[in-house]
Amino acid sequence: MYVRYELSTAAGNTQRDAIGTSEQDKRWSGMWRYRAVLPDVDPVTLGEGWTPMLKSRQHDNVWLKEEGANPTGTFKARGLALAVTMARHYGLRKLAAPTAGNAGGALAAYAAAAGIEAYIFMPRDTPMANQVECLAYGAHVTLVDGLISDCGRMVAERKEAEGWFDVSTLKEPFRVEGKKTMGYELVEQLGWQYPDAVFYPTGGGVGMIGMWKAFEELEQLGWVTGRRPRMIAVQADGCAPVVRAFEQGEKLCRMWPDAHTFASGLRVPKPYGDGIILEILRESGGLAVALSDDAIFASLQNWAEHEGLLLSPEGAAATAAYDHLLASGFLTANDRVVLFNTGSGNKYTDVIGARTGGSRLTGAPS
Repeated sequence: MYVRYELSTAAGNTQRDAIGTSEQDKRWSGMWRYRAVLPDVDPVTLGEGWTPMLKSRQHDNVWLKEEGANPTGTFKARGLALAVTMARHYGLRKLAAPTAGNAGGALAAYAAAAGIEAYIFMPRDTPMANQVECLAYGAHVTLVDGLISDCGRMVAERKEAEGWFDVSTLKEPFRVEGKKTMGYELVEQLGWQYPDAVFYPTGGGVGMIGMWKAFEELEQLGWVTGRRPRMIAVQADGCAPVVRAFEQGEKLCRMWPDAHTFASGLRVPKPYGDGIILEILRESGGLAVALSDDAIFASLQNWAEHEGLLLSPEGAAATAAYDHLLASGFLTANDRVVLFNTGSGNKYTDVIGARTGGSRLTGAPS
């Protein structure tokens, strides 16, 4: 299901140019600056949205959308802020979700802010920061010997008996609404113009689905013109169901066996919204690309050393994919490109540390 709006009252450049000018916006309204195209409710907010658009120091026409600046350190804050806001609005008291890690932390935080119980199921090998934050926010956490698909099955099996409302990806319409604000922001931050391409790390892919919905609304509002960007879905080669389906011309993904990658957010063996993702890629003239963990980690190190940014492994998959498609000729250095870093690398210190093996650390002189 999608939320639809009466857009006529917000149409035109006059309404567009008024965004960010109210006293509330000037203090900090984050993603709620786009309240004309969001549900008209009292938000549960922790300061999510309006994240930096950082120009690359290495590439003239590349910008990095730094979603690690969100509360709980990832873009998941956007979707869960909206989902929990509407859950409180409708009087729901218990929310449940499977997670690869970051969605669980965001659900736990916003549920705590709203006074709602959160029940979170995550793989046992989820990064420690995700586990700790969920427990710190008072959520009920179940560690599962398996993948996010196994976690989703457990939520589905128990939700009726336990009285949980399932806020899993695309099981309710409002997480998409929160994530669509990334599309509004990137267009506004580029002067109300589309880039040529958007690189998006794709596990569940709801961020891409949300941005495509945003582009549709922006055009109906008359806030942007021109050709929509080519959408690039980025995965790890140890779990690349979207890439395989795209390359084989399939309409849906098949379950990926033995899913593995250190980019835990990309370890989704079959996205729930796979058919929509594949439609977006083809309609936009985009592409799906998979990188090895070694290539992803090399890009993570490069951006840390040369850009001053500690990316999440998922974000580093996007930067690695840009280098790959630039070298292949799919893009040129003149194409304006937005790369999404979907979370802060500080949430992955145990994972990053394990890959470096401490080999570059030296003891201080005594």
